[in-house]
Amino acid sequence: MRVTMDWPDFITFASEATVVGLWAGGFLLLAAVALAADWRRARRQQIDRVGCMPWTPLFLAFATIASGLMLVAVKGWLGG
Repeated sequence: MRVTMDWPDFITFASEATVVGLWAGGFLLLAAVALAADWRRARRQQIDRVGCMPWTPLFLAFATIASGLMLVAVKGWLGG
């Protein structure tokens, strides 16, 4: 028995702008997670437990990618 997983119809027949918009939403979600983690790290109780994940540069990278992708998606949606 072979089980296949097909894309939902709204993704299968979506325009390229919509797919890029979905990618932008995913990167925006990652940026929000990085921002929350950075906020949590800045307000830690034990000041010596720093950690090694660079949350601020990750937030900036994800937010920059998301804004660029959203700009391309909006341009595609408005252009028809």
